[in-house]
Amino acid sequence: MSRTTFDLLVVGDANPDVIVSGSPRHPEFGQREQLVPAAGLVLGGSGAITAYGAARLGLRTAFVGRMGDDPAGAFVLDALRAGGVDVSGCVVDPAVPTAMTVILVDGDDRAILTAPGCLDRLDAADVPAGLIERAAHVHVSSYFLQPLLAAGLPALLGTARAAGASTSLDTNDDPAGTWRGLDEVLPLTDVLLPNESEALAITGAGEVCQAVRELAAKGTLPVVKRGERGALAFADGELVEVPARPATVVDAVGAGDSFNAGLLAALLRGRPLRDSMTVAVACGTLSTRAAGGTAAQPTWEEATS
Repeated sequence: MSRTTFDLLVVGDANPDVIVSGSPRHPEFGQREQLVPAAGLVLGGSGAITAYGAARLGLRTAFVGRMGDDPAGAFVLDALRAGGVDVSGCVVDPAVPTAMTVILVDGDDRAILTAPGCLDRLDAADVPAGLIERAAHVHVSSYFLQPLLAAGLPALLGTARAAGASTSLDTNDDPAGTWRGLDEVLPLTDVLLPNESEALAITGAGEVCQAVRELAAKGTLPVVKRGERGALAFADGELVEVPARPATVVDAVGAGDSFNAGLLAALLRGRPLRDSMTVAVACGTLSTRAAGGTAAQPTWEEATS
């Protein structure tokens, strides 16, 4: 009998996103009211969007994060449950509010404003050992936004590997711009999932092909998200490139997280790396069909057709 109850355990950030579409590049202050085409309240956070997308792709998925005991936290938990994600390991913190993010979208660019709330209180010790032992794969998101989790991540990933699980990490952006602390983590990370600017920042490399080689030398498989240029990886001494798919983009929020879900779903189904990257690119592209990170995430059949 398999030891696993879950194909995927995601550990990381979850919050409501308020997405303001058609935002002016420089909103006017002085109590000026400006009209925009649309706005919406949706599930946000790299970890939560990845978990939701993975469940949509058919993976048995659990999520561990920290929320406040407030309407925003209830919104997040309800949204994840509605998407088929197990949230029994989440921590509800009565002392600190749930993180909140406002995303100002201008064409294919966006500004992201986050009130961290209890985001930085998630600790590696919050992750139930029983969940780790029952997961085939453990994915961690938003390393630099969660310093307590980051400090305990080598031990957490080591525990996951000792239990027979594979591991992955999407660092996301570093608001401080230091990009430090990954030396102990990368050798315990089977798959690293940065976008191109993050890969360059982590390594200090001048171009992305050099960056993936340097990341691979640290003991991980780097799979870099490149937006309209597709994806790039470095494995077994060779560059692996997958082109982007044509798309009419409504909203690119969360596309990288949907890419993550697609890649992990394909790898966990035993697909080769190039095929898995093709599925991942499809998932990221299809997710841009509607506003928000989860509204247009594809099923497995959609992503592979």
